[in-house]
Amino acid sequence: MTTKICIVIRSFDHPFFENHFCGLPPYTRKIGLPESRVLYTVLRSPHIDKKSREQFEMEIKKQFLVIKTEKHELRKKLFWLKRRATWRT
Repeated sequence: MTTKICIVIRSFDHPFFENHFCGLPPYTRKIGLPESRVLYTVLRSPHIDKKSREQFEMEIKKQFLVIKTEKHELRKKLFWLKRRATWRT
């Protein structure tokens, strides 16, 4: 009997996905989710020159992982995921 482990990973950096997925088993499926982008506009000077503005953006990239595993190997896969997890992810 096979089971699935489904994980959603969010990141601000695109290279995070490239480095993090290099050690995945071959039976893992990656599904790209829509990226979100938030744009902030800030006035450079609060007194004059309203046309002088700066824009900052925050992009969030998301991936959906589906790991197929046998029921008796589930504990081993969960320990593998826990070991691979980085701080605050």
